[in-house]
Amino acid sequence: MFLQTLMVGPLQVNCYLIGCEKTGTAAVIDPGEEGERILAALAAAGLELKMIVNTHGHFDHVGANRFLVEKTGAELLIHEGDVPLLARAREHAAIFGLSAVPSPPPTRNLAGGDTLQLGEISLQVFHTPGHSPGGICLLAEDHLFAGDTLFAGSVGRTDVPGGDHELLLQNIRNQLLVLPDATIVHPGHGQDTTIGRERRSNPYVGDAA
Repeated sequence: MFLQTLMVGPLQVNCYLIGCEKTGTAAVIDPGEEGERILAALAAAGLELKMIVNTHGHFDHVGANRFLVEKTGAELLIHEGDVPLLARAREHAAIFGLSAVPSPPPTRNLAGGDTLQLGEISLQVFHTPGHSPGGICLLAEDHLFAGDTLFAGSVGRTDVPGGDHELLLQNIRNQLLVLPDATIVHPGHGQDTTIGRERRSNPYVGDAA
């Protein structure tokens, strides 16, 4: 599995490029901005974009959706619970004094338990609301793409519309911390971590809590 991380946009979102090296097909998770840079990185790796996945609909994670869809015709996928957020991304950005390019509507909606197939790579969808109603995480092999659900030593904000702190903690404990210790967690912002490390030391959901 090809994997590359690009930090994009003013809020430094971790945008993940995943590729099946056998089929040359790729997915982009959370293209917050800088669509041209994302496409250049895919071209340099010899990969063709087939799928764009938003872990949630907040403006800082979706800003390059339109550019990538228009340039490649790739599918755009998001959980149905965050479709309203996706539609209001420009309004939310303005609250922070920022701008966002409006996203097109999703090609199809995701649900927890879905499996996405990218060549020979399977991505399992976990519905983990709490940071947003339709927040998801994706598991590919031993890599968990956690969006703004789980961070190194922290968890996603819940002081935003649609946030629910107790629901977020419940979903992290019941769906994510049950994964193997060696599972690498790739969060929406900041550095990577592992499930084992967060289970032991995360002050919100781990043993330290």
